[in-house]
Amino acid sequence: MRARGIALLLALCLLPLRLTAQEIVADLSQYRVSIDARFDGSQILIFGAVKRDGSPEAAKPVDVIVTVAGPPELITVRRKERVAGIWINTRSVDMTRVPSFYKIATSAPLPLIVSEETDREYRISIPRAVQAEGSGADYDGAFPEALIRIRSDNGLYALRENAVRLRNDTLFRTEIGLPANLVEGDYTTRIFLMREGELIARYETQIGVRKVGLERFLYTLAHEQALIYALVSLFIAIVAGWSASALFRYVRG
Repeated sequence: MRARGIALLLALCLLPLRLTAQEIVADLSQYRVSIDARFDGSQILIFGAVKRDGSPEAAKPVDVIVTVAGPPELITVRRKERVAGIWINTRSVDMTRVPSFYKIATSAPLPLIVSEETDREYRISIPRAVQAEGSGADYDGAFPEALIRIRSDNGLYALRENAVRLRNDTLFRTEIGLPANLVEGDYTTRIFLMREGELIARYETQIGVRKVGLERFLYTLAHEQALIYALVSLFIAIVAGWSASALFRYVRG
């Protein structure tokens, strides 16, 4: 009995070593994205290597999944229906903690390299990532599906299978495109190392997206000094109107 207890204790001591036998060493081309008046999108290069030990288990093939998620937000999704010949909003739901941006790149088709349990636990696929808590009349899966479809059309959500180049099951790299219509915040980058559908290592870091220059000034003024922003906007509109009128009179006369 005592021998079995010692064996179990040794197994528990060795378990963390086995789980950490393979690690991800990764880096990004940039950790900060600046949004100014000329910003029209950017590309983030994500690359790294799989650090292995000499065990037979570590020699088996692996797959890599890279996800980049924007800051979560609360949104309201509305459904339009035709009533008496007029299209109006008839139903709506509030969805919490929906990622404002979500893109995935994988080294193989996603259903082949991640199990349902792992996907559910870490919310890797787009439907799992958008699996927000909804409230409102008749909440059902049609609202998340509509949200995914709209944001995919706008370039905010995307799944790119076979977009991670994996060399010798050790070196990997991929690029994630960031569109021009980004929101400010910290974008979470996750890298999953998978084998036979199970997670064997994970890496996570942040990308800061911030407005700078004139964009930052106008954003801060509009949100923190709304009265001054309104007066300045009114003044600019009056000057622009008066200038256009003066130019028109000059041309005519």
